[in-house]
Amino acid sequence: MLYDVPYKTKQFFLVLIKLSIVVGAFYFIYSKLAENNLMTLGDFLAFLKENNTFSVKNIVLLLVLSAFNWFFEILKWQSLVKFIKQISFKEALEQSLGGLTASLITPNRIGDYGAKAIYYNKTYRKRIVFMNLLGNMAQMTITTIFGVVGLIIFINRYQIEVDYYKVARFGALLIIIGTFAFFGIKHKKFNIKGYTFNRILEYVKTISFNIHTKNLLYSLIRYFIFSFQFYYLLTIFGVGVDYSKAMVVITSMYLLASIVPSITIFDVVIKGSVAVFLFGYVQVNELTILSITTLMWLLNFAIPSLFGSYFVLNFKLPKIEE
Repeated sequence: MLYDVPYKTKQFFLVLIKLSIVVGAFYFIYSKLAENNLMTLGDFLAFLKENNTFSVKNIVLLLVLSAFNWFFEILKWQSLVKFIKQISFKEALEQSLGGLTASLITPNRIGDYGAKAIYYNKTYRKRIVFMNLLGNMAQMTITTIFGVVGLIIFINRYQIEVDYYKVARFGALLIIIGTFAFFGIKHKKFNIKGYTFNRILEYVKTISFNIHTKNLLYSLIRYFIFSFQFYYLLTIFGVGVDYSKAMVVITSMYLLASIVPSITIFDVVIKGSVAVFLFGYVQVNELTILSITTLMWLLNFAIPSLFGSYFVLNFKLPKIEE
């Protein structure tokens, strides 16, 4: 649509959109720190100072873990896009961090799809959106596998009361919905923008096994990195929980937090609330957990999105012919 308007008008709206995204990202990061209903900014800073969180060793290791987390996310994106066209690591970096910044205030980071797609010519965009979906599905698959195992162990270990009747009723409802959806898809009544399920499935099959493998492998590595980062923060704050016990709670937390629809900027609140509930069973105080979830959000979302702001401001529409 932007290609159909006059050049000067197009540039004006593009600059306006870029500035809105960056200003919005900065504002929401500030407001989330200053107006956190779960913990005040003063309490957060005082707690960090009290626990000597900002020692050189801690800062370096935490930043290295965050850098590796995004390094593998960028490699994953580069690998996925490779199926459509070759892009450099620098281009993948720009698209990944730019997409993060644009997605910061959108529900479930949906803005990331549009932000990455707009880096490409119109003929590529549907496929780019789909490859982004594959990347997110791989990450969710890893989160679900480890989360389900962790949650089962957590429920059994801490004797959590579960209303199995409600769970069974909910499961039966999902099965019924899934059955109707399956038969609807089988009869090709299901389509997205004119693409039937069978056509989408055929497209997935054309993607090489190597790309699918890398997609899952990079997602797995990222999961291990940010899970260990959470555990390392627990040790910094003097929480005496062994690694295996902590991972049971951490994997359960990421699963439960990931299935709650949210705007990325509220991710810290959702993860904080879930983490406070779960870590209460291993006697970790609320302020410690809220401080850790806030730091995780800062390290893996807020700070990278600030770097992404540079790429957003320097974004240029792709040429019509590539």
